[in-house]
Amino acid sequence: MDMPEEPVYIAEVVSVKKSCSAGHEAGDRFEINTHKTGGICGYCYHELFPTMMNMCYGGQIPWMNNQEFNYECPDSYNLVTFKVTRK
Repeated sequence: MDMPEEPVYIAEVVSVKKSCSAGHEAGDRFEINTHKTGGICGYCYHELFPTMMNMCYGGQIPWMNNQEFNYECPDSYNLVTFKVTRK
């Protein structure tokens, strides 16, 4: 059975509260899905992965839009905020 092509999302850094330890800066863009990390920080990707699984395979989180949503990295001290948009 062939699986349908998995959608790709663009995760764009919209803000950095202090200093990202991975070096991410506002304006950085990453192509991601459940098979592509796009170079995004491993801590962020690890936390974002369950949401990506849901979005890429037809699930729906009631308070999120599958086409575009905001995501905040798990480091609340340095807090990197992403806008994630389906490509």
